[in-house]
Amino acid sequence: MTREGLRIATYNVEWFNALFDDRGKLLEDREPSARYQVTRSDQLGALAIVFTALDADAIMVIEAPDTGSRRKSVTALENFAAHFQLRTTRALTGFASETEQEITLLYDPARITVRHDPKGDPMGKEGAPRFDGSFRFDLDADSTPETIQFSKPPLEIAATTASGRKLRLIGVHAKSKAPHGARNGDEAKRIGIENRRKQLAQCVWLRRRVETHLDAGDSLIVLGDFNDGPGLDEFERLFGHSGVEIVMGVDVPRDRRLTDPHAEMALSRKVGFSPTTARFYLASKKRYFEALLDFVMVSPDLAALGPVWRIWHPLDDPDCYRVPELREALLTASDHFPVTIDLPL
Repeated sequence: MTREGLRIATYNVEWFNALFDDRGKLLEDREPSARYQVTRSDQLGALAIVFTALDADAIMVIEAPDTGSRRKSVTALENFAAHFQLRTTRALTGFASETEQEITLLYDPARITVRHDPKGDPMGKEGAPRFDGSFRFDLDADSTPETIQFSKPPLEIAATTASGRKLRLIGVHAKSKAPHGARNGDEAKRIGIENRRKQLAQCVWLRRRVETHLDAGDSLIVLGDFNDGPGLDEFERLFGHSGVEIVMGVDVPRDRRLTDPHAEMALSRKVGFSPTTARFYLASKKRYFEALLDFVMVSPDLAALGPVWRIWHPLDDPDCYRVPELREALLTASDHFPVTIDLPL
């Protein structure tokens, strides 16, 4: 590898869990994957192309394979890396999810060493409890705090680069605002508002953890899928801010803010377009729509180094578009596209 610095990625891989058996063996066959009209073999092959092209030193995999009584996310991802001869040969996960989707880091041990290092009180007796615990927050302004939990607890990592630079990483998969299970329009609105409140509370919880790291002078990276973004929907008008804005700290002094240029473009509203990281098919409209959901936010000290962010969008990024194999792989592999940051460390 000749590229200097450190490349870190976040990548939400749709239905990654469905590509492995309970022993973590790849299901590389012609059976349908959980992605529409995509076989398991085709999705695995597409993912191999994408991971190889990313050439990242560490990838925060969102919706990574499940960890449970019979399945291990780390085993599945390390088998995936070995099968396709990726240099990111090791995997690290944290608190298990209540769902079949984990947050797991796949990384190159020659470039970075990592360990799961959760912070906070697991009993929730402080401002930013441990992420497998509970957070008390008043969701509906009735002066009675509700109890908030993460179904997918963020992955907190203490990392050290090969050159000795220490970093803190927090991998995030915030709650979706989609009104799953709604039977009519009124119920969809009620569920959507309730989910929005929970998503915002999770982001307040994350911001409090960010504050503790900024106070400690840590070099911090918060990355993942927030199921949210500036100007994304009508809920922002109702609640005032998106969850992403809360985590970034848009209302605090600049030396206390996290930086993500794609979020800042969406916030500026100075152009008639916005970068996007996800592409979904809306059956009722018979067309695709896109959204900015995936972010890599960095602390002021890292932002001052002049890092380079990139969304690996197959249709918007010229270098992705002009390579047909990569372009098609990105469309086949997932409904999200990777986001990378190159840090000159």
